[in-house]
Amino acid sequence: MGSATVTRTVEAPPDAVRDVLGELEPFMRASGFDEVDIDGDRIEISKALGLLRISLTLRVYEEDGAALAYEQTDGIFESMVTAYELSEQDGHTEVTARTEFALDAPGGSILDGTIVRRQRRKELEAQLDFLERRVS
Repeated sequence: MGSATVTRTVEAPPDAVRDVLGELEPFMRASGFDEVDIDGDRIEISKALGLLRISLTLRVYEEDGAALAYEQTDGIFESMVTAYELSEQDGHTEVTARTEFALDAPGGSILDGTIVRRQRRKELEAQLDFLERRVS
């Protein structure tokens, strides 16, 4: 199983950060997904990644300690979950975004865990950039 984690401190209270996390469509687009369709707790996203088009169906769910959590229900991974945890730090908020994934075809996939980890970190960083712009 692979993982990608990004942590950043933003100059805003946790409630303001939580509000931005709740704006799912622009938040998902911030990570580079050009197609985002939301229906209740289901999110369908896709984007071009080199020669590939990556499409995932996600389900938002409640996770203890997470302001937002979602898991893949259909897509290229055997499993993939992402959670965003918030921690108040002296009037600021530390945001930790963590994705854990398992590739669907170990050893036979055109995707490599290192490539996925690097790409996912870039996506999480872009989301936290968006978050910072929205709360400042």
